[in-house]
Amino acid sequence: MRNLLVPKLYVDSIFEIDLQKLVDDGIKGLIVDIDNTLVAWDKKTAPVSVIKWFDEIREHGLEICLVSNNTEDRVVKFTEKIKIHAVHSAKKPTKAPFYKAMKTLGTDKTNTAIIGDQIFTDVLGGNRMGIYTILVVPIRSKEFWWTTIVRRFERFVLRKIKKGEN
Repeated sequence: MRNLLVPKLYVDSIFEIDLQKLVDDGIKGLIVDIDNTLVAWDKKTAPVSVIKWFDEIREHGLEICLVSNNTEDRVVKFTEKIKIHAVHSAKKPTKAPFYKAMKTLGTDKTNTAIIGDQIFTDVLGGNRMGIYTILVVPIRSKEFWWTTIVRRFERFVLRKIKKGEN
């Protein structure tokens, strides 16, 4: 079970991800979480820096689909101006939203990566699917009350990962 909680890559932010290395490793599509991965959970729109990052993704020939456990209203408002495919109310770490995103991307588990800020949703779900998992440090410490509780368990897992005790 512990290996399912260990990401393939752990970085401080989306901007530290080497997109060319992902392409060189055969990745063709990115599944990306929204809240605390791209923006703070209470921000409604993508800042210019994230929009430029989306452009960079496309310049590398990668497809992108946002996958969020948040509501349809939240996800639709976030994506309406940036015109990126998205899956809302995803229920990660279940497999269904990952399959749906890969179908949208035209990819499969061998050429898809997920980028997210939570071990128990993004990393666990991605590892259960057998896709490349990238964990980013959450953007903001103030979060939804439930996430605050889950973060305590994540800190324990991260300490183990950093010590190499996975």
